[in-house]
Amino acid sequence: MTFEAVLLASFGGPEGRDEVMPFLERVTAGRGVPRERLESVAQHYLALGGVSPINGQNRDLIGHLRAEMDRRGIALPVFWGNRNSAPFFVDTMREMHAAGHRRVLAIATSAYSSYSGCRQYRENLAAATQEAGLAGGIEVVKARPYHQRPGFAAPFIDGVVDALASVTGPESVRVLFTTHSIPVAMAEAGGPDELRHGLPGLYERQHLDVARRVMSAVEAATAISPIDWQLVFQSRSGPPQVPWLEPDIGSAVRSAAADGKSAVIVVPIGFVSDHVEVVWDLDHEARGIAEDIGIGFTRVATPGVDPRFVSSLVDVMADALAGRPTSPEPSLCSLTCCRNARADLPVVTGC
Repeated sequence: MTFEAVLLASFGGPEGRDEVMPFLERVTAGRGVPRERLESVAQHYLALGGVSPINGQNRDLIGHLRAEMDRRGIALPVFWGNRNSAPFFVDTMREMHAAGHRRVLAIATSAYSSYSGCRQYRENLAAATQEAGLAGGIEVVKARPYHQRPGFAAPFIDGVVDALASVTGPESVRVLFTTHSIPVAMAEAGGPDELRHGLPGLYERQHLDVARRVMSAVEAATAISPIDWQLVFQSRSGPPQVPWLEPDIGSAVRSAAADGKSAVIVVPIGFVSDHVEVVWDLDHEARGIAEDIGIGFTRVATPGVDPRFVSSLVDVMADALAGRPTSPEPSLCSLTCCRNARADLPVVTGC
């Protein structure tokens, strides 16, 4: 299957204090998030100088992707576009078209299936094509979520093994796998219609699959078994009357202490890099809770530019170029997958 370029599609983030509130307003547009919540989250960015780490991390990732692609003989240019900040998708679409590229593989910096983590990118890219005046002039195909790739889980496995080796009494530790909370309704609608059958949403199932694979490898490597673990959630941003996935990471840290655990190991399996929601919500807020109640706290790093993770993303490209599905679940990214509860909008193709 012919592709002429790769697009790294990401969330975006402010790169200056004046950009913080406009960025948050774009992120939450039409979602009824109270102004007080936006102002509270803005303080997280302002505490970091108004600059989100995510854009710098994506620039770094692109450099490593290009190096691995060169090593493996994949001679495609790599572009970068964001949902909520410059470089915006529409501008990147025009840039790719001007460079002569007509068929593009998009890989999102989100490893799982959900509306916000997958289908919304497909909507955004379709809308950007229209806004750029390029409908029919450029085709973007989004690669499917890649949480099942071994190179995604490998850094987390190493991180938990190292964390267990550094704590006293590893048998009394609880491992907390954390990911971004989403509305319960969105979670229940996750995945294509034909895969649901009354099961929990695909978003939760995929995270649980990664957590189980990580813990299986950790127990094999450490000979500690069983190790207590739990999937928890963080960073909810919606109106308080709307149910979101729980338990929250802060409540989970408190519960671990109440259950007599000596420490928690926090594993941010929902994220590919250490951006603001990882740095602030975990390293600042969750760690602060642990310190206040006297329980040990270790946070495992995200994959970032770990060579195994970078290689796994290049594997996605290689599969797409060879005409192979980029996920073993063939119905992912079908028209019924992770539907938008507010509107049925055009989407780009899923690979």
